[in-house]
Amino acid sequence: MSVNDWREEVVNRLREVKYPGFSRDIVSFGLVQDMELTGTDLKLKLKITTPDPAVPEKIGQEIRDSLKGYAPVKSVAIETEVAPPQATAATGPQGIPGVKKIIAVASGKGGVGKSTVAANLAVQLAKGGLKVGLCDCDLYGPSQALMLGCREGVRVEEGSERLVPAEVHGVKLMSMGMLLGDDSPAALRGPMVTRFTQQFLRQVAWGELDLLVLDLPPGTGDIQLTIVQTVALDGSVIVTTPQEVALVDARKAMAMFRKVNVAILGIVENMSFFVAPGSGERHEIFGSGGGRKEAVRQRVPLLGEIPLDPEARRCGDEGRPVVLECPGSTSGKVFVDFANYVSKILFLNISS
Repeated sequence: MSVNDWREEVVNRLREVKYPGFSRDIVSFGLVQDMELTGTDLKLKLKITTPDPAVPEKIGQEIRDSLKGYAPVKSVAIETEVAPPQATAATGPQGIPGVKKIIAVASGKGGVGKSTVAANLAVQLAKGGLKVGLCDCDLYGPSQALMLGCREGVRVEEGSERLVPAEVHGVKLMSMGMLLGDDSPAALRGPMVTRFTQQFLRQVAWGELDLLVLDLPPGTGDIQLTIVQTVALDGSVIVTTPQEVALVDARKAMAMFRKVNVAILGIVENMSFFVAPGSGERHEIFGSGGGRKEAVRQRVPLLGEIPLDPEARRCGDEGRPVVLECPGSTSGKVFVDFANYVSKILFLNISS
């Protein structure tokens, strides 16, 4: 058997091993530094950047499982180098020039209202006097252009190749929805997804911002991986609904951020309850207290319990977030308090 034969087969098998918390494999993640086969003894050298001992342990087990049944390899020895942050700072996630703070609004599951939370957070902070940008990182299902009432397309800055964000409700916005028509799909595969994500972060003329809010797609896939590899996040906000099926995926999102040492600012529980018009009777349609219990379990703050509110839905559909249109409504008050608390955590150094 030639060197290339066994090496190619080993690499193919290692591509089945996912980095914990991500959909990307350890080969494309760049963890595999070297491999050597002596007789039937395979020696692998890995390089990771997390101090969490559970990560190399889990990866090692999955590597051995992936190579079971491959006759040329009878034993596997794995040497793991844990690179300290200073050793990878030059090539690792970095800030964006002119942007003081960057946070991600994320969820493990779609349909929990993450984009509504991100839009109202950005607009409320801008109302409070901060210079705020909002980057819609959901390339497949962009909604921020609609939710902020943006009708602009994308312009290119004169004299450069940078994209110029729209400015709506005091917020600088960049979204795939500004590039596509209402009915046009974003038919993108892996490399294109990575390129667009990096372009939205690095090749946009954001200017001077106090805060850039990243509205992430649901899940823990390629876009999330590209973001945590590209920019240094100052924190993440996790959005969920009360029921267990949403909380299960929220836990995965939190685990992902912890693997890459991104602080979790807290949990927002959306669709917490519904108050019937007229009677004022409260209905807990998706269960009760799931977000609060999960916040205690994860040892993070519960940033807000947002009700199901027809006014919030209407405001989002009309492109005027509820913190602008109806700040005194039940949901509006929760969004205002939530945004003010996030501002204090980020800019007044309140412990989260």
